[in-house]
Amino acid sequence: MTEALAAARAGDERAFGELVDPYRRELQLHCYRLLGSVHDAEDVLQETLVAAWRGLADFEQRSSVRTWLYRIATNRCLNAQRDARRRPVRPLPFDVPDPMRVGVVNWLEPYPDSLLDPEQLYQSRESVELAFITALQQLPPRQTAVLVLRDVLGFAGIEVADMLGTSTTAVKAALQRARDTLEAGRARTAPPDPGSDIERELTRRFAGAYAARDVDAVVALLTDDAWLTMPPWPHEYQGHTAIAAFLRCVPAFRDRNPMRLRTTRANGGPAIAVYAQYAGESEFRATGLLALTAEGDRIGALTHFPPSECFPRLELPLVVSGG
Repeated sequence: MTEALAAARAGDERAFGELVDPYRRELQLHCYRLLGSVHDAEDVLQETLVAAWRGLADFEQRSSVRTWLYRIATNRCLNAQRDARRRPVRPLPFDVPDPMRVGVVNWLEPYPDSLLDPEQLYQSRESVELAFITALQQLPPRQTAVLVLRDVLGFAGIEVADMLGTSTTAVKAALQRARDTLEAGRARTAPPDPGSDIERELTRRFAGAYAARDVDAVVALLTDDAWLTMPPWPHEYQGHTAIAAFLRCVPAFRDRNPMRLRTTRANGGPAIAVYAQYAGESEFRATGLLALTAEGDRIGALTHFPPSECFPRLELPLVVSGG
């Protein structure tokens, strides 16, 4: 490590890579937890690495390289959050019923399971679930940073205080407020294990009902208080009646367009890529990704994402053949 650091300070980019490459994936996930957007996380990761390269001379080795990188990344994320949370609200492209609630997290994006370390995912699945990521986005930015650094990553309070340029007392207070807020919103049944028979069967049944455009069968698989959300649009619907009314307005359901579905995984859970064949077209075009939040043997939340950015990251085509 000392030799690589010395070589990197002398301008050796390969040595710099040896220093930072082991932490790229975890740093990207850290940025995603704080920002809720894969696109923003990728940008901030690159900013972090550029800042680290330029700041090597100031690295005094009072902490590990990993801790130093987390300090840079966290503060870059705090700066980026101010812009992310001011994004304009976009109108839906078709008429829908009045929402039950207008959401505030309109920048959320799914995180592909392919970018997650399998062992870490198994041990800390909750820390990448959409429900947790969404809850983090509703905390004040510094509370989000403190909670993730302390409770998810296990940094000591004194380390977090140094990263954020504050006191351990302030870190302790921010952590307690963040914990209290998250705990107040937790009241859900534990999800089935990833890849379990229960999860596979639930996904299969949902996909079958959705492809058949059977609204009643879809909502029968939901918990009574399930939520349907669709960032970047703020419309949110809860319960069987409201979700059913919304689905009947979706063009592919309303117009009975043929569908094709592909299963994938995001944020530690199952997700379904939806394609529809519109009148006069031979191909099926991507209409969106549905991420399923399972609770026991039912679905507690449906999160719809537009396909333009998330499909390429999930290595999904935007158009599939109609043959």
